[in-house]
Amino acid sequence: MISINFIYPYYLAFLLLIPVFIFIHLISLKATKGIALKFANFEAISKIKGVDFFSKNIVILFLSLLVLFLLVLSLAGLNVNTLMDASTHSFVIALDNSHSMEANDMSPDRMSAAKAAAIKFVDELPYNTRVGVMSFSGSSFIGQDISSDRTLIKSAIRNVGVSDVAGTDLYEAVITGANLLKGEDARAIILLSDGQINVGDIDEAIKYLNTNKIMVHTIAVGTKEGGETSYGLSKVDEDSLKALSYNTRGQFFSASNDEELAQSFKSSIEKTQKRVDINLSSYLLMAAIILFSIEYYLVNGKYRRLI
Repeated sequence: MISINFIYPYYLAFLLLIPVFIFIHLISLKATKGIALKFANFEAISKIKGVDFFSKNIVILFLSLLVLFLLVLSLAGLNVNTLMDASTHSFVIALDNSHSMEANDMSPDRMSAAKAAAIKFVDELPYNTRVGVMSFSGSSFIGQDISSDRTLIKSAIRNVGVSDVAGTDLYEAVITGANLLKGEDARAIILLSDGQINVGDIDEAIKYLNTNKIMVHTIAVGTKEGGETSYGLSKVDEDSLKALSYNTRGQFFSASNDEELAQSFKSSIEKTQKRVDINLSSYLLMAAIILFSIEYYLVNGKYRRLI
């Protein structure tokens, strides 16, 4: 069942302007008709040239009132409430951006493959799922606070680059991710790394996560054979990632190619159905702008000499 509600219903009072504008238009049209008929036989001219003066004015009136109607609904914050698939969790995507993620055992490298899979994951999430983005190496960086705006989320993922800070501090990454998820009902971190953890205590990280009831899904990015980096060969170390996921009720995934990466993300989504509000304000505003542009073209182009 679909229901409609408004964020700012008091703005609907502006709809009372519609009958006022109709009244003013009819009075103005009547006066214009009187003047036109006084100076020329307009009805005879219209038959010859195929000009319908009054129907053109009605079209413009209709477009103007429709623009006003859409603007008022947009201003009032029209929401449609409906039952949709939704995720049971809010997520933080934590991307390891240490130098080992430059390894070329995935195409074109681990970091690029991880970012591409993360963006695809965001596109496939149920509507209104809340996601934050962070990166971590020897220190952690927040790319995007928790949001349901997919454009902002994907932009933050694209902006992640290899860090100049040496090391991979898992504990700080966990603290940062947990802070991003504060206030969310069900919380999960999706952590992508090659497992080269050399800073921070894994046991302390697990303890902190369980205290705060945060689940971690870990994805090991890379191959066991390893790949070349600027400093030499880098191999995947799965042990710390397995410990982190298993001890926080999450899942561990091993991804050595693009397909496995995508499937790992997909498996992290738990869906349920719940009622969600879809705000139509921006769509209504866009429609009003398009209609106004059409009206402007008619008034200043096709109908210019008729109105």
